[in-house]
Amino acid sequence: MSTIKETLLTASAKINQLPDVSAKLEAEILLAYILEKPRSFLYTWPERSLEPHLLDQYQTLVQRRCQGEPIAYITGQREFWGLPLTVSRATLIPRPETERLVEIALEKIPTGESWLIADLGTGSGALALAIASERPLCQIVGTDISSAALAVAKENGQRLNLTNACFIQGRWFEPLKDRHFDLVVSNPPYVASNDPHLQEGDLRFEPRQALSAGPDGLEAIREIITSAKTHLKPGAWLMLEHGYDQGDSVITLFKENGFNHVFCYRDYAARERATVGQWIVKF
Repeated sequence: MSTIKETLLTASAKINQLPDVSAKLEAEILLAYILEKPRSFLYTWPERSLEPHLLDQYQTLVQRRCQGEPIAYITGQREFWGLPLTVSRATLIPRPETERLVEIALEKIPTGESWLIADLGTGSGALALAIASERPLCQIVGTDISSAALAVAKENGQRLNLTNACFIQGRWFEPLKDRHFDLVVSNPPYVASNDPHLQEGDLRFEPRQALSAGPDGLEAIREIITSAKTHLKPGAWLMLEHGYDQGDSVITLFKENGFNHVFCYRDYAARERATVGQWIVKF
C-alpha cells in the first residue's frame, strides 16, 4: 500500500501539469479532505499507509483536478476572510483579492455603529458574512437572482451563526424595494462576454451569469450605479469590485451619476480592484 508521502508525491507530479498551480499544496488539500484531517496530519504521519478505498477516492479527486476542475468545487469549501465557506457550482469561488473590498468597507463602517448594509449578487455570501463577522451591530442583506446561490449563502450564515446577515432573492436592488442603506457593496460580473479567459482555468466551471456582463463587461456595474441613488441614505457609500483595466471607466460612471469622493483602490498586487463613491445628495 502507498504511504501518505508517496501518494502526495505522485499526485503533486500529476497536478503540476496544470498551469499556474501550487501542486504540492493542492495535493495536500485534497488528501486532507479525503482523510477528514488537518493538513498538519500529513506531515505528522508521512509513512502511514492509506487504505485502498481511501486511495481510490483520492485518485478520483486528483483526476478531477487534473481535468481542470477547481479545488473549491471538488471539496465544496473555500476560506474567505478566515471564514470556512461552503461553495458550489451555483456560486463564484471567493477570491483573496475580493477581501480588499471587505477591508475598504471596514474602514468606512465605524466600530459600534448599527449600519444597514446591502451586498448585491452575494453568491456564497462571502462579502456579507465577512462584514457581518466584523461588525456585529450592523444588519447586512444579501441579494442574488439565483435561488441555488442563495441556498448556499443561507447555509453558510446559519452554520457560522451570523444572525445579523440575511439573504433574499432578486436582481440587485429589486427585492430591497424602498429600503435605504448606509453602505452598498458588490462584486458583480465584470468580464467582457467575448473575453477568451472565460474559456480558461477555473472560469470554465463557474456560473457564466456571475462572471460576464456584456461586450465591455460593464453592464452590471452601470445598472447598479444608476439604481443605487434611490437606495442610499445621504452620505452613504457605494463600493464595487471591477477588473484591473476598468478603473477609469468605473470612476467616470460614478461621477456621471452624481457621486462624490470617488476613489479607485488597488489590491495587493497593485492592480485597480475596487471603486468607491459617496452619495451626499438628499433624497
